[in-house]
Amino acid sequence: MLMVTMKDIAERAKVSIATVSYVLNESGNVGEDTKKKVLEVIKELNYRPNLIAKSLKMKKTNTIGVIVEDMTVFNAPNIIDGINENAEKLGLSILLTNMRLEKRVSNNPNDPDLVKPIIKKIMDELVSKKVDGIIYVGLHPRDVTESIPETDIPILFTYCYTTKQEHCAINYNDEQAAYEATNYFVSKGHKKIALISGHIDSMSSHSRYSGYYKSIKKHNLLFNPSYIKTGDWRFDSGYSLTKELLETKDLPTAILAMNDQMAIGAIRACNDLGYRVPDDISIIGFDNREFGAYYSPKLTTMSLPLRRMGLLAIETIYHLISGSPTDCNKLKTTLSCELIERDSVCPPTGLF
Repeated sequence: MLMVTMKDIAERAKVSIATVSYVLNESGNVGEDTKKKVLEVIKELNYRPNLIAKSLKMKKTNTIGVIVEDMTVFNAPNIIDGINENAEKLGLSILLTNMRLEKRVSNNPNDPDLVKPIIKKIMDELVSKKVDGIIYVGLHPRDVTESIPETDIPILFTYCYTTKQEHCAINYNDEQAAYEATNYFVSKGHKKIALISGHIDSMSSHSRYSGYYKSIKKHNLLFNPSYIKTGDWRFDSGYSLTKELLETKDLPTAILAMNDQMAIGAIRACNDLGYRVPDDISIIGFDNREFGAYYSPKLTTMSLPLRRMGLLAIETIYHLISGSPTDCNKLKTTLSCELIERDSVCPPTGLF
């Protein structure tokens, strides 16, 4: 089947090629009757524009490259869903690349010597495909400045950031989220609040600890170092560390776990030791993972604004590639998290 051209449409509609072009590009001064006739012929002939030729002429493809450090990590799907949703509305196409970073570099995703060559190869491939800009989705919140090669096209970071002023970033506020979660415990009457953190070298662990500590100090609560436990984000560490907390003399009445997996481990430990959640011990998690809503009791948790990060990321990169005046230094945006109230928190019973 031969490709239908604008010349074919012009001959069938009995108009000039320029008029067909005006209609297709929604430009020029074309009368409604003529426009209607051209559109009918376009539909009749099943015309499909040559996007490659158009992009060469316009020097713009309306295509955004999306580099995801690891698609298997829980944060990626919702961010990408937000990117895709707004991309459709804005008339943008997406070229998605999964770096598979954890599998490629094992336990060294922060080593620029290992990571930078991988990113450069992917970015070079995307640039060769004439993408107008790039969105980079991190594996976990951290500074990736040293791992990112130079590029001449706009690039935006989400779930990570760089320190370069020319780079925009869309992230969320870990410290504020932990602060609000701890405040929620206090609002329920809790004064003995324990914390199970993630890896000690994690930026999220440090930020969430800071939020927890600020809330403890704000409410003039006694800071008890024995209530602070360092985990590794996994169910097993939440389980074992909660057992440690429940074997101390001065038992906490509430536990803030820095992710939902450790929070579920904490609930299991309470159950195994004969403590009821939330009647004896209240527990809050982080991330709002789907399984938390189906556990018993249903887990109260801090929800990360992942989909909103994706929505805002593609909207911001759209403005960048459109030439809108944009100060990326002012667009290092930090979104708020949301407390999802379920069934794992209640006022303390006064048993301990």
